Amino acid sequence: MTILFRDAEGAWEDNVQTEKLYFEDFPVGTLLPLGPVTVDAQEIVEFAREFDPQPMHLDEEAGKASILGGLAASGWHTCGLLMRMMIDSYILRSHSEGAPGIEYVQWKAPVLAGDVLSGFSTVEEARALRSRPGIGVITSRHELTNQKGEIVIVARNAAMIRQRPTNNDAAGDQA
Repeated sequence: MTILFRDAEGAWEDNVQTEKLYFEDFPVGTLLPLGPVTVDAQEIVEFAREFDPQPMHLDEEAGKASILGGLAASGWHTCGLLMRMMIDSYILRSHSEGAPGIEYVQWKAPVLAGDVLSGFSTVEEARALRSRPGIGVITSRHELTNQKGEIVIVARNAAMIRQRPTNNDAAGDQA
């Protein structure tokens, strides 16, 4: 996995990881690439039928007649796409322990059938949990754009990740 980040001078560097990532592998400023993912019309309709059956998510003509301008993914579908990109980029490659919640989600532009989404998660905060020794929390801002460079979603949330075991932890495990 490649984690992109800026060094002190602002130059891009990458850090290739082959083992599972720990909290310490996510310093503030880390950029985690997301996507690309192509949004499929059939998936938009299937998601909408089950979870958000509004006309602009179910029918191309209704979407064109709306302010969205075409068959548009539900905002919740877009959240699901973002989550999947985060899973594929770094969550499954880390010692993730879940997330305590989402601070905010903003839908900035419609996600239309055929759009190609990509972006980054940026680590904005990182701290050890006093209440849960061995666990750290990273807070990240996530931003996806479409193929035109338009921002379609911005979100921010915290994630709990195991800290790297110390030699003392390993010695305690052997006792």
